[in-house]
Amino acid sequence: MDSDLMEKTLGSEDVYSGVLLHVKRDTVLLPNGHKSVREWVRHPGASAVLPVLANGDVLLVKQYRYPVGKVTLEIPAGKLDSPDEDPLACAVRELSEETGYTAGSYEKLTTIATTVGFSNEYIHIYAAYNMQPGEQHPDDDEFIHVVKMPLSEAVRRVQNGEIFDAKSVTAILMTALKNVRE
Repeated sequence: MDSDLMEKTLGSEDVYSGVLLHVKRDTVLLPNGHKSVREWVRHPGASAVLPVLANGDVLLVKQYRYPVGKVTLEIPAGKLDSPDEDPLACAVRELSEETGYTAGSYEKLTTIATTVGFSNEYIHIYAAYNMQPGEQHPDDDEFIHVVKMPLSEAVRRVQNGEIFDAKSVTAILMTALKNVRE
C-alpha cells in the first residue's frame, strides 16, 4: 500500500547536535530510482495542555518566542525529558510549571506532527479539568504571563490570527468543537 511513494535511506549523517534539536542529512533513494538529500530535525517530542476552568474559561500563557520574534499566546507545553517519558506526565509537569495549576482530570485530545516536511516532532495534546490554583514555577529561562479568558474569546483570537501556534490552535478548536457537540 503506497509503496510507490516510499523512500529508502541509503546513508545518514549528523549535521548538528544541540540541547533541543539534532539536524540530520540523509541520502535517500526515491521511488523513481534517483537519489536525493533529506535534511531534517530529530526532536524528542512534546506535550501540551489546554487548562479549562470550571466556568469554561481557559488558561493560556504569553511568552516571547525568539524564532518568530514575537510574544505569543499559547497553551502550556514543553518537550519530553526523555524518549521514555509518559506524555501525560510531561503535560502535568508543564501545566504546573507554567501556570501553577494542577488538574483533577485530563483528556487526550490528539497527537499532531508539527512540521512533517523537516521534523519528526510529535506533540501530544490534552485538555485539563477540575483545576486547582497553585504557585507558578517556570524554568529559569522561561518568562511567562498566565492569561485567563473565555474559550469563545480564544476561538475568536484563533480566527483573527492572534493565536497562530499550531498546538494551541488545534487544542482550542478541538475543545470548542467538543463543547458544541455536547
